[in-house]
Amino acid sequence: MANARFAWGIDIGNRALKAIKLVRDGDQLRVDDYELIEHEQVLSNAGDNRPSLIQSSLAQFVQRHQTKGGLVGIGVSGQSSFARFIKLPPVEPKKIPEIVRFEAIQQIPFPLDDVEWSYQLFQEPESPDIEVGIFAMRKELVNQYISYFTEVDLNVQIVQMNPLSVYNAMYYDQRIKGTTMIIDLGAENTDLIIAEGETVWLRSIPIGGNNFTESLVKSFKLNFAKAEELKRNAKTSKYARQIFQAMRPVFADLVSEIQRSIGFYASVHRDSRITRILALGGTFRLPGLQKYLQQNLQLEVEFLNGYAAGEPADGKLATSFNENIQSLAAAYGLAIQTMGDGKINSSLLPQTIRRAKLWQEKTKWFAAAAATFVLGTGVAYGSLYLSEAAYHSDSASNDKSQVDGILQKAQNLDQQWSEVEQSGGPDRQQILNLSSLTNYRDLWTNILTDLHNSLPKPPSVDTETAAIKQTPRGQRNQVFIDTVNSRYMADMAQILSDPDFKRWSDERFTGSDTSSSSSRGGYNPGMMPPGMGPGGMPGMPGGPGMPGMPGMPGMPPMQQNNQPDSGGGNENAPSGFLLNVVCTTPNSEGYALVDKTLITALTKLNAEYALTQGHKYYIAKATIVSANRIGENTVRMQKMQQQWQAAMQARQSGTVTSTPGGYNQPGMMPGGPGMPGMPGMPGMPGAPGMMPGGPGMPGVPRTSTNQNQNQADEAAPFRDRQTGEDVRNDWELRVLVAVVLDPKPAPKTPE
Repeated sequence: MANARFAWGIDIGNRALKAIKLVRDGDQLRVDDYELIEHEQVLSNAGDNRPSLIQSSLAQFVQRHQTKGGLVGIGVSGQSSFARFIKLPPVEPKKIPEIVRFEAIQQIPFPLDDVEWSYQLFQEPESPDIEVGIFAMRKELVNQYISYFTEVDLNVQIVQMNPLSVYNAMYYDQRIKGTTMIIDLGAENTDLIIAEGETVWLRSIPIGGNNFTESLVKSFKLNFAKAEELKRNAKTSKYARQIFQAMRPVFADLVSEIQRSIGFYASVHRDSRITRILALGGTFRLPGLQKYLQQNLQLEVEFLNGYAAGEPADGKLATSFNENIQSLAAAYGLAIQTMGDGKINSSLLPQTIRRAKLWQEKTKWFAAAAATFVLGTGVAYGSLYLSEAAYHSDSASNDKSQVDGILQKAQNLDQQWSEVEQSGGPDRQQILNLSSLTNYRDLWTNILTDLHNSLPKPPSVDTETAAIKQTPRGQRNQVFIDTVNSRYMADMAQILSDPDFKRWSDERFTGSDTSSSSSRGGYNPGMMPPGMGPGGMPGMPGGPGMPGMPGMPGMPPMQQNNQPDSGGGNENAPSGFLLNVVCTTPNSEGYALVDKTLITALTKLNAEYALTQGHKYYIAKATIVSANRIGENTVRMQKMQQQWQAAMQARQSGTVTSTPGGYNQPGMMPGGPGMPGMPGMPGMPGAPGMMPGGPGMPGVPRTSTNQNQNQADEAAPFRDRQTGEDVRNDWELRVLVAVVLDPKPAPKTPE
């Protein structure tokens, strides 16, 4: 590729085809030509007409430009591809491909035979740490996309993800200084690229220019085409203020997603701090967008003013080129990589095409070699012919009979061995069926134990309340699990590949009660072992109660082959569970605490860890779905108040009953599709003369003074059952965890 005379980088976006031609000028690259062809219709609204629109734009491009003799690099959307970055353990360099393949099998949510994938190693100078980027795309999508270009005789050499192409462009132009965030705001989605030194991190957000246009469609009752025209001319329109107000909700959503990405990156790279932002994409022409981002992100947002490779020599072409420079970064980066100067050199070009190109390049050498050996081959063939004739001659009949006898004996032994292998089939199947009864026996014990061990270390059960209160409530590193709901999923592939993983926390998918959670009281999960029912023990005088762990969710339904039932889906797809975990914390930085403790610990329980521990599952994803103050959850507040009132009524009537609280109501926990949950342990009565203690509730002497005081205290229902402090300012967080069953080791590659 480095010896190519010239190369085109072609980026087919939602609105237009963008292409840049680079040629080599000494040791540098130079922009020789460029093209921008708008589609006849926006691709996202074209439906079945999308392929024909792409073919039409490519046909126009080929007619206008010289492409024969040059190479072509094409870009694919970050939304339709897959990227994952993983730190490798210290290993010998020759072992890296084997480890990367193992990680690819675990990380890519499809069988490797169904995807085109590649990887790139990242390593800082003089650092032993190696990070690998794994990139993949479904084969049918890659092949369909390449076919558009091969139909017009373009010599495709590189298939690259657009965000990686943008990174190549900015790296080549030396625009990455310190920790830099690149925001490439496209029509359908926004690519976020965070680059630091020799490493890169990617995320695609499903918010783009079309979302701004749709907001104008709704606000001004226009069709899409007219709304798009209004958006493009907003800067000079007399209704610029009204246009901006209509698009403001989309601005807010975009900023929110960017802030979330920055927060996640900071939690993983704790020593990094983003210092600058580069803004790319035609949507940044919108008035006020740059200023809005600067104000809300508290970072300077910079625009491009040119490329290191210059501009086309033609003056008229150069003017158009500079007007659209914000939209050409991906095409520029594709051309750079195709010329052999890209920092990232991975490619999703199918292996079959790569081999065909390699063969084509070596054909001329093979032709010369073949001509050299023609004579020698003829001599060898003649010798073989003479030997065959001698074997079938009368003089060799004894040897021939001996050979035939040995062959017949071998065939008989082979037949006998086949009969041995096929014998005992029913008995072996019965053995397998019996042994399968113990499979997954410890599954939920291990899962709940891992959840428990992922929390911050709790205070000792014997810790006095006064000692706990010495640390201000907002500074306590405590996380309490309220509920754990699960749902078995026969096919986890769609969930794992969904860039909007958080949407699967919805009750339609998890079967969880997303509207409420039970009162925590003073519970700390470290107090009880996993497997207890939801009732738990009541409070004892002067101390907190200890609610049990949640009931055991159902096991996955099994087939006779001892594998989880696919439910009629793809039998090769990974199966598993979605866990919806509701937890609370008094820490004022609740989101950050849960992220750096629970989430960080769970993400370490990957496939490699599962295989070393002999577990039948691993944690594929874990993320915080929402974080709110308890006082903002009206449903929870009402339930806590109802529980308190029920406890007061029970105390007044002298009825012995336990106060609801802890995980869920005592009784049966709902099971999954396979095995019903285990029953919870009901609360125990309090000591005579004491109020029945709920989970985490200390006993209260039955005196009229205390009763009147509690009734008069409106905050009483919302007090910590151990410390007596108000919990309404505590954080309630929902965490979504994807658990995949049966991790498989990577197949060994021959050395």
